[in-house]
Amino acid sequence: MNNNILAIFTIATDNLPEDFQEIIKHEQAVIAAWKADGLIEHLFLRPTRNGAVIVFKDVDEARAKELMESLPLYQFVQTVEYFPLMKQF
Repeated sequence: MNNNILAIFTIATDNLPEDFQEIIKHEQAVIAAWKADGLIEHLFLRPTRNGAVIVFKDVDEARAKELMESLPLYQFVQTVEYFPLMKQF
């Protein structure tokens, strides 16, 4: 069985730094590397522009938490929720 973890990430958007767009560029590079390494199956941006939903592939919850904590945007975290998933089809 594959280990899939759904992570719902919300950032606090009050008082973002002036270099926020640079931080976003670094975030995108990290996510692209994860995708290239096969660590994530899906990335969904939230329409409220305050977070994302990531589906990790073949990663347990402890590793998903470790990866999420390494994100450049993690310094602005408001909440992160993790949900183990069982893929049906």
